[in-house]
Amino acid sequence: MTRKLPEILTGLAVIVIASVFLVYALGRAQALGAGGYELKAQFSSIGGLTVGSDVKLGGVVVGHVTEEHLDPVTYAAVVTMNIDAGLKVPVDTSAAISSDGLLGGNYVGLSPGGSDTMLAPGASFAVTQSAINIEDLLGKFIFSMGDAGKSGGGPSGAQGAGAPGGAATAPSNPMSLSNPPAGGQPK
Repeated sequence: MTRKLPEILTGLAVIVIASVFLVYALGRAQALGAGGYELKAQFSSIGGLTVGSDVKLGGVVVGHVTEEHLDPVTYAAVVTMNIDAGLKVPVDTSAAISSDGLLGGNYVGLSPGGSDTMLAPGASFAVTQSAINIEDLLGKFIFSMGDAGKSGGGPSGAQGAGAPGGAATAPSNPMSLSNPPAGGQPK
């Protein structure tokens, strides 16, 4: 019996800690949808943006993404956000999907405009910028660097542009059998 008592106490401690985390997670999930007002934005691509992602203004979290769906007519991704009730967003505010770094998650970044008119609850942002796909950018960069060495002689890519009469000439190679050295026959 003395050996089972520590095991039982450890098991009870694990259950209590798991219950505390569960209550915290449920409270946080309800807080995401509670209070505030909804705004919508349409993007051509939302990348890795998910429900629950942050909405930031000036780097400060001012809301969360509450819903994502595809518009069946325009095929645009429609993102619904819950913005804090105390924050009023100008009509000319833009929304962009940004990343917290190479390994970070995506969030919606708001850039406020200068209008005195504020967006009404349920309104949509007029100006949006879709997510940038880092993998595509890296692939384009790598392949463009590989093509730079194959473009030809000079910066313009035309070989022999400086030859008289505009004729292209092949560079001479002293080790080539087709170009004998100045002294006579190839060795």
